[in-house]
Amino acid sequence: MNPISKCALIIMALGLSLSGCESRIETPRATATPTPASVTATENAVPITLPVLDALFAGAAFKADLKSKLQLTDEQIAALRKISSEAVTKLRTSNAEQQTGSAEAARQNATDAIRGVIGPDKLEQLLALARDHWNKGSEELDGAAAKDAEPTMLPGPNAVPRDTRIVVNIPAFRMDVFAKGSLIKSYKIGIGYPEFPLPQGLRKAQQIIFNPTWTPPDSPWVDSMNVTAGQVIEAGSKQNPLGPIKIPIGAPSLIHGGKALAKIGTFASHGCVGMTNAQVKDFAKVLAQASQTELSEETMSAYLKKRTKTRVVKLSQLVPVELRYETIVIEDGRLHIYRDVYDQRTNTEENLRAVFATHGAVFDNLGEEEKTQVLEALNSMSAHPKKRAKPSPTLNPTKAPQLDSARKAGDASDRKAEAERQKKLRSQKEIVIEIVGLAGKGYPGPVNLDSGAGTQVSAVTPPPNKP
Repeated sequence: MNPISKCALIIMALGLSLSGCESRIETPRATATPTPASVTATENAVPITLPVLDALFAGAAFKADLKSKLQLTDEQIAALRKISSEAVTKLRTSNAEQQTGSAEAARQNATDAIRGVIGPDKLEQLLALARDHWNKGSEELDGAAAKDAEPTMLPGPNAVPRDTRIVVNIPAFRMDVFAKGSLIKSYKIGIGYPEFPLPQGLRKAQQIIFNPTWTPPDSPWVDSMNVTAGQVIEAGSKQNPLGPIKIPIGAPSLIHGGKALAKIGTFASHGCVGMTNAQVKDFAKVLAQASQTELSEETMSAYLKKRTKTRVVKLSQLVPVELRYETIVIEDGRLHIYRDVYDQRTNTEENLRAVFATHGAVFDNLGEEEKTQVLEALNSMSAHPKKRAKPSPTLNPTKAPQLDSARKAGDASDRKAEAERQKKLRSQKEIVIEIVGLAGKGYPGPVNLDSGAGTQVSAVTPPPNKP
């Protein structure tokens, strides 16, 4: 494992924002405005894995809540810390943290292990508490930002901001920047591995940090690395996985650079939004522009030139960051169905109908061919797709032997064709379907999309395809 990979993993388990993020997790702030039901349902599905649990233990607030709210004993807390730390160490030694894996398997493994320590009665309470800490993160508002009205998550699916805000749609591997209600820039991004999923919910961006340092956590698995827990890894060091710029969005998450192009549009981090160095530099400029923060090209270049000197630029206004998990999106009159990357079972007909209703459309008003195509796409992009039913042929008794032989040959051919179709679908991350009745409706398509490859295209929309 090269130094960058080692560092990226180091970040994964503590309150560092896994993937090189913040060094501790604080007590989440309560939000005065209730979360919309659609958002709550998604947040409750966030997978809690053993590496996530290990990261949460880096903060004193989570441990305190385990004792005060769940009445866990010191022995139980120590046992939970041990199993979560051992899980992270095992992943590191096998390099499994870089694998896509199964979110459902990781979630089930954590559930079984936690149940074995605290019993079934407190299992759901602990998972709910962990989700609360993981999704909300820490909220440390500076003096100016604290005076601003507390932002809230926009209600309903596919909500379009009317203010200045960042929207990350996790299964779409996409981040959008809105300024005063207009989408000004889109980015293809890397997301957290299934073992280290991105949180979901509302976060806040308040500053841009150039040439960030990094502090490894106090965790057993750090002992075998080429760094020491608590040691400050300097800005510009090859052992620092954060890249040239990071934007904190509440522990344990960051938006940061340092990612290879091959990691954009796929699993790439341990709980952060990952970008290439070129992308994150461009994003810093766009974020400054959107937040009306003075940050010239000359100033940025001067900061980045001195790679060992950390500089902090406070945004002139707080920018809400929505971390969404939307696998069904109506966008510029087209239906986009994304793969359920975290196995949250969101690609359901019920959710589909809700998305249609949000945009003033009725699924039942589609033609039979359109409905069939949509439902097949929904099934194909689900975490557990069902096989297509095959009608049973009606045989003529007088020609049964010949027809039976032909049927067997046909069955073999069908099985091969179905296997090829399934193989293709497994590598497909999105299905786009043109729906006549949705013309002009939906969330905006990407604008000036930065795919990380150095090319940008205005208002890019993939062509429609079929499952």
